Amino acid sequence: MDFGRRNFLANLGLAALTCSSALALYRSRGDDPRSAAFVAAAYGAVVLLVYFLRRLERGEEGDDDRRGGSTTTKAAVWALTTLLTAMFASRVAPLMPPAAGSVVYLLAAATAAAGFWALLLANP
Repeated sequence: MDFGRRNFLANLGLAALTCSSALALYRSRGDDPRSAAFVAAAYGAVVLLVYFLRRLERGEEGDDDRRGGSTTTKAAVWALTTLLTAMFASRVAPLMPPAAGSVVYLLAAATAAAGFWALLLANP
């Protein structure tokens, strides 16, 4: 696989996310501190997720299994994806009718459980 092209596209996506997050923070300066905190936390979680995903993909030295990555790295990936899922569900669900909001929370919990199973239980 062409790692140079993939790294370029990943870096381009991260640059676009950085610009978008910076604009969102600029727009919410002083007016909406909760939204600014949400954007900053989501951006930080995504940056950490990209770091750990690259580490998992490469099989960094010191990992238990060069191909599968260490359990610690997998746990970090799962925790960050679960955090992001919960954060976005908590922003979307209140905007919907109660029944649809419940479905959003249920799907978020199911996604977290399936990710835990896939990353940590089924592929140790």
